[in-house]
Amino acid sequence: MEFLWWTLIVICFVLAFVGIIFPIIPSVLVIWVGFFIYQFALAAENIGWIFWIAMVVLTLLLIFSDIIANSYFVKKFGGSKAGERMAALGVIVGSFVIPPFGIIIVPFLLVVITEIIQKKTTQEAFKAAFGSLIGFLSGTFAKIIIQLIMIIWFFIAI
Repeated sequence: MEFLWWTLIVICFVLAFVGIIFPIIPSVLVIWVGFFIYQFALAAENIGWIFWIAMVVLTLLLIFSDIIANSYFVKKFGGSKAGERMAALGVIVGSFVIPPFGIIIVPFLLVVITEIIQKKTTQEAFKAAFGSLIGFLSGTFAKIIIQLIMIIWFFIAI
């Protein structure tokens, strides 16, 4: 039975990385399922409150990494406040539209349209939208690193 539980835990951790490419899979929730399987099916005692607090903090960082990175890079590439907001909204909406490509396309298009409405030139609008693409890539990289930290910490803690 222990082999089955460990297999499920490993599957959860692998699915978390699949969720980065296909945002329809809630990566961080799948990681937590793996943690809970261990805690309630295998562990003789609690992993420790420091572990759980750290995982909550890393989870919050993971959830907001796309939104923060998108907004930051739109601003850095000359986008307006409205463009920043649309980039953040685009990440959320894009997760459900044409997965996995919607998370790239929707923020890009929303920023271009928003910047043109804000009376920016087409070149400036595309520059700001390019910032949203850089933000997406940065957020994805951050998610990979944070998920690796969470999983490695888990194996160290047990």
